[in-house]
Amino acid sequence: MKIGLTYDLRQDYLDMGYSELETAEFDSIETIDGLEEALLTLGHKTVRIGNGRRLTECLVKGERWDLVFNIAEGLRGVGREAQVPAILDLYEIPYTFSDPLVMSLCLHKGMTKQIIRDAGLITADFIVVHSFEEDNLVAFEPPFFIKPVAEGTGIGITAKSVIYSLKDLKDACRDLIEQFRQPVLIEEFLPGREFTVGLAGTGKDARVLGTMEICLLDRAEKEVYSLENKEDWERRVEYKPVRPEKDPLIGDVETLALKSWNVLGCRDGGRIDIRCDRFGRPAFIEVNPLAGLRPEYSDLPMVCGFFGTSYVRLIEMILESAAKRVPRCVES
Repeated sequence: MKIGLTYDLRQDYLDMGYSELETAEFDSIETIDGLEEALLTLGHKTVRIGNGRRLTECLVKGERWDLVFNIAEGLRGVGREAQVPAILDLYEIPYTFSDPLVMSLCLHKGMTKQIIRDAGLITADFIVVHSFEEDNLVAFEPPFFIKPVAEGTGIGITAKSVIYSLKDLKDACRDLIEQFRQPVLIEEFLPGREFTVGLAGTGKDARVLGTMEICLLDRAEKEVYSLENKEDWERRVEYKPVRPEKDPLIGDVETLALKSWNVLGCRDGGRIDIRCDRFGRPAFIEVNPLAGLRPEYSDLPMVCGFFGTSYVRLIEMILESAAKRVPRCVES
């Protein structure tokens, strides 16, 4: 197949004057190189398209591809991860990963948790507040955990994200709202073990690729998998592969992850983050339907590596899932 690659290259935005924080979700050139190499190894032809604006320019010029491998995050708005899928839908060009509705939904952590809770799955009690005066609507007890409602990569999450009293909650929410110009998700803090589960496939064909536990080391910011901990993971975090046959809790973790993946309608590949509550029960935190794909660095390839799935095989599984959904991918 002739496969186009859509992505947001971090260095491009840094060169335009955007900050390190504003570009934290974007990809390094190592990701693009690794992805292209895997696709070439699988026998496909590749075309580097770039971000959403570059995609529209190419489409207007008449350029077309059999499939687009989309990892573009977008820059602004709750629907930013839906921008490239929506454009491709308009031009009837198939692509990897979830559709615009799912991408927008899953970026809004409050709406995602509402669906998970309505489906009868466990997630921490929560409320979304749009102004710092609304904190008096919280109906559950501290400690609380707060974060921007529509950020990824740990953006907005620090050691200050854990709040131990209603008195401190108002100021903390005000600071986040002012910094990120978006609502804040207030959750009941989950004090237990934390996991990320890798998944591949769509619907009945979806399956768990493996689970790893996230263990914070002495140098880490305490109690939170923050942006600083993620960026300095080699010194602050230990990732441990865990298996249901050795730890019965992992069976419950993976069952929750797979059910959540299908309830939300996610496609092709991604991750679900889970943390245990004060009773030791696994609870849904959030989903990443557009998980990072930097070889040997991003969480999803790391999970796969622990369980014997090579990077090339991961990319192949994602393509196989997209091909089942779009028959003309197979015919190309």
